[in-house]
Amino acid sequence: MNNDLLEARWLQVREQTRKWWGKLTDDDLEWIGGKAERLADALQEKYGYIRQHAESQSNRWMRDHQDDRPAPVRQSPPLPTV
Repeated sequence: MNNDLLEARWLQVREQTRKWWGKLTDDDLEWIGGKAERLADALQEKYGYIRQHAESQSNRWMRDHQDDRPAPVRQSPPLPTV
């Protein structure tokens, strides 16, 4: 996973992160800064997750939010003309 991509977008997704994990404070989110390992650390501390679960949750979140551009709209092929 390329954390640099999410770090660049962190300001955009940190509010979503706060909504998903309500126990994370502004200070926590500032410290996390878009880094998967730090998010796992914070989840382990705030939610009591075992390390493996915290890393799994963090990696999933980071992967899902690296790029939130919508999928390209696929157009139907043109109808045959008669």
